Amino acid sequence: MHQVLAVVQFILALGLIAVIILQPGRSAGLGAIGGGTEFLFGRRGKGVGATLAKITPYLAGLFMLVTVLLAVVR
Repeated sequence: MHQVLAVVQFILALGLIAVIILQPGRSAGLGAIGGGTEFLFGRRGKGVGATLAKITPYLAGLFMLVTVLLAVVR
């Protein structure tokens, strides 16, 4: 069980990092490097940023839940 949760936590961490980096910021942030969201999602303007902003809290919540579960299982 512990190994499964660790793998899930790792995948969630990578997803959370990707979603945060790809979000358009005030100064375009790291998403401007290499096209960022345009590369993955095409040119859609503000819709992609809004979608990524909606996904972020869910990924963060799942990451925290899995982290707590890892602490309890251990």
